[in-house]
Amino acid sequence: MGKKSLTELEEEAIESTPYLGSDERASNLRAAQNLEDSTKKIKPESHPNVKPWVHFVAGGIGGMAGAVVTCPFDLVKTRLQSDIYQSVYKSKAATVTAAHNSKIANSLVQAGTHFKETFGILGNVYKREGFRSLFKGLGPNLVGVIPARSINFFTYGTTKEIYSKAFNNGQETPLIHLMSAATAGWATSTATNPIWMIKTRVQLDKAGTTRKYKNSWDCLKTVLKSEGIYGLYRGLSASYLGSIEGILQWLLYEQMKHLIKQRSIEKFGHEGQLTKSRTEKIKEWCQRSGSAGVAKFIASIVTYPHEVVRTRLRQMPMENGKPKYTGLVQSFRVIIKEEGLASMYSGLTPHLMRTVPNSIIMFGTWELVIRLLS
Repeated sequence: MGKKSLTELEEEAIESTPYLGSDERASNLRAAQNLEDSTKKIKPESHPNVKPWVHFVAGGIGGMAGAVVTCPFDLVKTRLQSDIYQSVYKSKAATVTAAHNSKIANSLVQAGTHFKETFGILGNVYKREGFRSLFKGLGPNLVGVIPARSINFFTYGTTKEIYSKAFNNGQETPLIHLMSAATAGWATSTATNPIWMIKTRVQLDKAGTTRKYKNSWDCLKTVLKSEGIYGLYRGLSASYLGSIEGILQWLLYEQMKHLIKQRSIEKFGHEGQLTKSRTEKIKEWCQRSGSAGVAKFIASIVTYPHEVVRTRLRQMPMENGKPKYTGLVQSFRVIIKEEGLASMYSGLTPHLMRTVPNSIIMFGTWELVIRLLS
């Protein structure tokens, strides 16, 4: 190959300039495209800004749906927690033993006995007091549930946003969830305790000639007349103690929801919400709703004794006009001394049969209403 003249080299350079430019431009475009793709991969999932009133409305609707469906189990739970019905509904589970000396087998047999007794009590209430008696206390229950759940979801959602911005640069952490759940629990207990007190009295009121209250309104007037304003706040200390259950439920629910979300991101990517099928969306909604039920189950098992104490504190006074249970610590001592430690879990089976599906319905409805209203 001969040497090229300076003129020939100059001509070749001029001819190759467009190609060099297009290669450089293509290279830059490829780099930009790769950078954009990598940015998409690490882009955090955006959260819709839910207005506080949406939490308020969605929480109320969710609470109402759950309360109506599970009201009969709430009636059974309240009666089993009370010492008024101890002789009527005395559980046989404590005397039932398995054929062999196995603690696991005994526990399963006793759980089955509790399950059977729960439906037996429902059947007896239906036969002796009628179908409407299965929904005793539903009126004050709804009057209590709707504002209680509205206040709880509203306070939790609002304070979670406030706390995360104030203490952690807008990022959610388990500590933020803990603080928000505690605030929501205390606010809800204080605001709605009088309603739950009336509901408990109505559900414990016997049918027939021994009936003391005509309805919830009559119960309210009687309590105010005989016990004063203080009477409406009986069991408030146990309600504050019971807020631990709500705190634990929110913490567990948030963690399980986070795991479901991470698994969805791994499967579909951050932008996967746009490409998910309807079936996948429904499946994830069911998983989140089920997580609420699992969280409630665990929280209820851990904190259930406060439910029994709260019911005892809200019972009507004895015939001499003096209440048998006067305080949180005193109630624990009296119940354990007279009835044993096992009585602190009276009514647990109907409680779980009510609260677990109640939580599934409530949280599922809450999420659906939020999506509709947002």
